[in-house]
Amino acid sequence: MSQAFPATDGRACVAGVDLGAGSLKVSIVAASGRVAGSASRGYQTLSPHSGWSEQDPEDWWRAMCAAVPAALADAGVDARDIRAVAFCGGAHTPVLLDAADRLLRPAILWSDQRSSAEATELQQQREADILRITLNRPSPTWTLPQLMWLSRHEPAVLGATRRFMVAKDWLRWRVCGDWHTDVTDAVGTMLWDHAAKTWSAELAALAGIDLAALPTVVAPSQIVGTVTPDAAAACGLAAGTPVVCGTSDTSAEAYGAGADVAGPGVVKLATAATVSIVGTAPHVHPTLINYPFAIPGLWFTITATNSCASAHRWLRDRFFMRPGDDGGAVFAEMDRLAGEVPAGAGGLLFHPYLLGERAPYWDPLLRADFVGMTMRHDRGHFVRALYEGIAFTLRDVLDQFEARGLTIPQARIIGGGSRSALWRQIVADVLGVQVQLPERTDAAIGAALIAGVAVGLFPDERSAAQAPGGTVAVHDPDPVRVSRYRELHALYRETKERLTDINHRLHAFDH
Repeated sequence: MSQAFPATDGRACVAGVDLGAGSLKVSIVAASGRVAGSASRGYQTLSPHSGWSEQDPEDWWRAMCAAVPAALADAGVDARDIRAVAFCGGAHTPVLLDAADRLLRPAILWSDQRSSAEATELQQQREADILRITLNRPSPTWTLPQLMWLSRHEPAVLGATRRFMVAKDWLRWRVCGDWHTDVTDAVGTMLWDHAAKTWSAELAALAGIDLAALPTVVAPSQIVGTVTPDAAAACGLAAGTPVVCGTSDTSAEAYGAGADVAGPGVVKLATAATVSIVGTAPHVHPTLINYPFAIPGLWFTITATNSCASAHRWLRDRFFMRPGDDGGAVFAEMDRLAGEVPAGAGGLLFHPYLLGERAPYWDPLLRADFVGMTMRHDRGHFVRALYEGIAFTLRDVLDQFEARGLTIPQARIIGGGSRSALWRQIVADVLGVQVQLPERTDAAIGAALIAGVAVGLFPDERSAAQAPGGTVAVHDPDPVRVSRYRELHALYRETKERLTDINHRLHAFDH
């Protein structure tokens, strides 16, 4: 339920906070719907064992406390001009608190692969039931197998857990002290019964978590509290500012980019790569992921890979960065070098399975590789092969939609990778569809629009999604490159299949 948006002096804004995989971003959106300013701060991902990905939630809070004042300064507004703030973040990531609200352990990220055995067990023994209850198939990405792993390997942690929170909800709790989640993130835990619209006692028992430890579920645009004086002093927001629940980052990104029923699909080049389509109902299938969308009554169906911008960053950090280099400048130089290489990267293929793979293989034991190296390949070939390899994973993902009669005539492209015009064109050529770069491309903007709905800045969610925000660039597929990439994608698939058994056997040498 929204409240009236106060009369403004022309400076009234709303804020969105996006808890990303590697950094936190704050976007300030004006009453016109235009972005007034933004700022981001990074944090570290921990990998104490092979296949593990964890973060310290306190690092998220420190990033927010640095990013909020910087975003306000960038927008040229005062904290009192912010009429509401909403949150979004990666789905699935559990934050566990004890009876004194102390963190019990680092948060396990969606990219973590430690629960592979638990996910396989669920697939073999309970897949049909879980698909029926949650609309999704188990994999290490989901919270349910992660909690099962904890119940077996760290039982004292679950035994001491009194409050479970998804990542963005913990950060919001630090701001206003509420204990809620939205229905999208509830579905992302794989503990939510879609038909009954309640937490599933059956799945909670499998996870080893008490139902009493699970939060109340509300709409993304629900006001759940106000900024406390202590939080205001720490992070720079004004005490008393309404705090809005928010939703998952992918839902917020697609929403901010203007996704709607019968509209273009959304391609995301971020830490992971995704393709999503918005519709009026879920499309339940083991290879597809379904979530309620930010617009009430709608769903987004998505397929996702594990490595995209994370693979791009890995290539930069391992092979291009030198001490003292500016990371952004190095990315720009990599992009320039790739642009000098013809389509096909001189026969060099890249499979980006640095963290195993989700769609369409759901195989945590796949490994990344460059295939077809010769003496004539230089650094630009490797960057172009990486761009093309990730586009080929998107082609694999799109194939899963098309096999079920779901097509996208156009695609909005979002995420950090969308800043590269070359990468955007490669995606258009590999997918064979027009790719559009919207003005609004990040999740924090979508979260801010949700905050605007909550306080009446926009009459409803659909109106907010249609607020001003044009198209920055359009890329049409080139028929010659489309044909060339079709041939290369067939080789990409064939080499993947031939290397799968070898990839599995190589894991014996991980330790």
